[in-house]
Amino acid sequence: MAIWSNNYHGSMNEKAFEFNSSIDADARLVYADIAGSIAHAKMLGKTEIIPREEADALVNELGKMNDELQDGDLTIDFSEEDIHSFLEAELTRRLGAIGKKVHTGRSRNDQVATALKLYSVSALEHLSSLAANVALALSEKAEQHLETIMPGYTHLQRAQPITFAHHLMAYTEMFLRDKSRLDDAKERVLHYLPLGSAALATTTLPLDRAFTAEALGFKDFSRNSLDGVSDRDHSMEMLADMSIIMVHISRLAEEVILWSSQEFGFVKIRDTFSSGSSIMPQKKNPDIAELLRGKSGRVFGDLIGVLTLMKGLPLAYNKDMQEEKELLFEAIDTVTFCLEILPAMLNDMDVIEAAMLKASQKGYLNATDCADFLVEKGIPFRDAYQITGNILKECEEQNLTLENFPLEMYKKHSDAFDETIYKKVDLKECVIRRNVAGGPAPERVKEHIESVKTKLEDYQIIS
Repeated sequence: MAIWSNNYHGSMNEKAFEFNSSIDADARLVYADIAGSIAHAKMLGKTEIIPREEADALVNELGKMNDELQDGDLTIDFSEEDIHSFLEAELTRRLGAIGKKVHTGRSRNDQVATALKLYSVSALEHLSSLAANVALALSEKAEQHLETIMPGYTHLQRAQPITFAHHLMAYTEMFLRDKSRLDDAKERVLHYLPLGSAALATTTLPLDRAFTAEALGFKDFSRNSLDGVSDRDHSMEMLADMSIIMVHISRLAEEVILWSSQEFGFVKIRDTFSSGSSIMPQKKNPDIAELLRGKSGRVFGDLIGVLTLMKGLPLAYNKDMQEEKELLFEAIDTVTFCLEILPAMLNDMDVIEAAMLKASQKGYLNATDCADFLVEKGIPFRDAYQITGNILKECEEQNLTLENFPLEMYKKHSDAFDETIYKKVDLKECVIRRNVAGGPAPERVKEHIESVKTKLEDYQIIS
């Protein structure tokens, strides 16, 4: 029997009850709901809305149930409508009439909203630690390749020489921003407590909402009961933050896929994170990277689903909002798994330094450095740009590079050239001299790595 059943209500159709049930999805809220119920019961006793000894009995029994669930001595009854119904029914089975008093002064509307927020706080903390772990894993990989020259790209065209370390550290910055967003989102989740809003209009009972808010770690309680039960901004914000994380994961996965192709050959994904073909014996496919790229669409869909769900709902609570939990939970699970597997894949990725260097030697990646050489000799940049372009055209016609272009031919284009041009256009020197803060010079990248490690000193790389 549903907890809302009474003589006023007839029995619900069996299929309708099954359709209405959410326990398969919201069972994961069990510990959050117990925590919320314990704080609520303590408040009921403090305010003497129910006798203190009865409140103590509720608190003690809820604590036992929490421990039994963790130890496997209590199992969830999935025939109940939702996890909140299960806990109340179990409490009533154990304590009789006293168990029925746990719901005094609250509704499932504010109960669900509170449990969801408490669960979200834990999820955000875990996701934040995983984002930090990815940032550290990238930094560790980068530290091994401070002097590994590779092409830097714009428009997927070779542009200027950088290091593999510098490239990886760009992703480190992305995951640090992800961590920051998750940490900020947690603060907003804890901004106010829904519990005490009841169904939509609070209650006539003298609840001490400030006490409950403090007991559960919230900064305040909701100042409008309608908003308290109908607000799902934190879910939408979490989904938006997780979607951005998946953008970053997908971009990194896409590059790993490109780098591991025979066309690039920059990295080799070991068998631990690749698969073969069912028909072509020679194939090694970057399936894990492709799945990481593909999972982004699932999380984006969850975000769009909740935005679409919420956009047309009148105040206050509507049953449509039951669907929001499943979409949020699916996204949390997906992003968690992707963040967990990414460091291990990076760790098992071999970098082919020679292939990166060879690619850097084609495409005149040092052309800007040639122009800069002339600028340092006092030639205006636009003139230096044109002179370098003329040299590149001649290099291409004669199958030469800037490194082996004869000095006498350089001088035909400008008297400013001398033998020091060859050091200027040396690829390694090109990178070393980009010693501007935030640049690819090994010294600067090493500083960047150290700053990240300092920032994340409370975290440990897990792969």
